[in-house]
Amino acid sequence: MEKNVFLTQEGLEKLQQELENLKTVRRKEVAERLKQAIGFGDLSENSEYDDAKNEQAFIEGEIQRLEEMLSNVQVIEDGIKVDDGTITIGAKVTIRFVGDDEDEEEEYKIVGTVEADPMNNRISNESPVGKAIIGHRVGDIVDVESPSGIVQYEILKVDHE
Repeated sequence: MEKNVFLTQEGLEKLQQELENLKTVRRKEVAERLKQAIGFGDLSENSEYDDAKNEQAFIEGEIQRLEEMLSNVQVIEDGIKVDDGTITIGAKVTIRFVGDDEDEEEEYKIVGTVEADPMNNRISNESPVGKAIIGHRVGDIVDVESPSGIVQYEILKVDHE
């Protein structure tokens, strides 16, 4: 059973563009490199040929991986408001660490694993924080497993855009 891949519309378009680039541009570039390397003669000691073959294998693997992901995509609809304010994938959530540093708020958008980018406040629904807050509401305090033990966060705001 294949696992669903959760993507925003923007993430889906980005993945489709990446796949298209691999199929139309990168494949041709590698085919040309292979053709040139074959022209150098003796393939048994031809590092250019070996490099091009390795790159070709990598590109074909990436194409296969992306096609498989795209066949299992579930698009996260921005703008779907959950009536009871429950946190779902696609929600923007403001949380606050419960403990010493209670003034610091953090805002995250919950996305699928493929689009996760913690440096830009986009966390995966499978990350420790993402897993802990999905299904909760404003005012809830959730336990999050961290390398240093259990930490608690209070959910301050949920926006389904």
